[in-house]
Amino acid sequence: MNWEQLLSLRRQGDKGKRLRVEQDDTRLGFEVDYDRIIFSSAFRSLQDKTQVIPLSKTDFVHTRLTHSLEVSVVGRSLGRLVGKKIIEKYPHLKEVHGYHMNDFGAIVAAASLAHDIGNPPFGHSGEKAIGEYFSIGKGQQYKDRLTAKEWQDLIDFEGNANGFSVLTASRPGIEGGLRISYATLGAFMKYPKESLPKKPTKDIADKKYGFFQTDKAFFQDVANDMGLIPNKSGDNIGFERHPLAYLVEAADDICYTIIDFEDGINLGLVSEDFALEYLIKLVKDSIDTSKYKTLETKEDRISYLRALAIGSLINNAVKVFIENEALILAGKFPYAIMDKSKYKAQMDDIIKISVKNIYQSREVIEKEIVGYQIIQTLLDKFITAFNNKFNGNASNYDALILKMLPEKHHLEKENLYGRLLHICHYVSLLTDGNALELFETINGRKKS
Repeated sequence: MNWEQLLSLRRQGDKGKRLRVEQDDTRLGFEVDYDRIIFSSAFRSLQDKTQVIPLSKTDFVHTRLTHSLEVSVVGRSLGRLVGKKIIEKYPHLKEVHGYHMNDFGAIVAAASLAHDIGNPPFGHSGEKAIGEYFSIGKGQQYKDRLTAKEWQDLIDFEGNANGFSVLTASRPGIEGGLRISYATLGAFMKYPKESLPKKPTKDIADKKYGFFQTDKAFFQDVANDMGLIPNKSGDNIGFERHPLAYLVEAADDICYTIIDFEDGINLGLVSEDFALEYLIKLVKDSIDTSKYKTLETKEDRISYLRALAIGSLINNAVKVFIENEALILAGKFPYAIMDKSKYKAQMDDIIKISVKNIYQSREVIEKEIVGYQIIQTLLDKFITAFNNKFNGNASNYDALILKMLPEKHHLEKENLYGRLLHICHYVSLLTDGNALELFETINGRKKS
């Protein structure tokens, strides 16, 4: 892979290349990506989607929106620091093609901003609830009418693949979705493969999948345009990662490790003593002890340690990336950046505490149980009504259910897979609160 090709400004529908030297630096294409994402309805919905605690009304608990904004800030720093090193190593990128270090920051920031845009309500349990509706629930009835890959898309419903669809799927009058630049899409594509074969290797890029069968053709166009390296054979499609996807993943890893931990501390699920014990290992080289001692509240002390910890992790992630840049460009770096961090053991310790005290806390479990019931009920009602309408045997109740669908979701889908995925996509874009309200309406529990 080469950086000039990887930094493609091309957008869906373009007939030729967009050259960096012809860009208006006051309105750079990669920054337009960021703007389009942040003004999208799918991004706005993240303000009411779970990060750690479903349906939480506590002020300082992160939502998917605040998490995504923080990941984009960390991603921008990672991108700029790496970009500075890359431009120094390959000066022709600037001298001939006009690229700057800030271009790398803009790409990673935009992709990081969008990294959770396809996640369903109620956190990762939302993905599992959709998948299990098909694998062990009422949706099992559709298996024999789908291809193996279509079925795998549904039973392993994946927020990353759904996010690619959110960013790129066309609908009448809106070709190419948000029309994001190929470079930003490349950085967004953490798992550049289809749902089968499932986990064919231990390579981090094979851990999950990155696109639905409906989006296969365009996914291949993006990958081929940027020169991503194919790594699957026969009828199977998969590629080595875009190098900047490693930085998007690192930004996410840094934020959820440190900031979810901070949420747990502020909620009282993790003691401050634990926080000091674990965070101090990340900041011992940069902490100003005299300043720390002047901080009087737990929130201020934890906030100070969190900022230093994120700084330490960013600097080390950049070091790992640059040391392995040649392997990454050759498609021979099968690890997450933070798996090779000198702080990996400390991050693992923090995650273990978070899993035990936060992710598996009673409050989280109780609300995830509610989320399962909500998602599976909505899927069943809307899928049944949508299919009955297509088959010409819709009841009056089905017609009423379909009136709950927003206008932009009233699309004709000729094949079963398309209809099933369309409803999954609709449910995935609901906020936690929207999903709960719809559920209560359908079950006759909504308060007037």
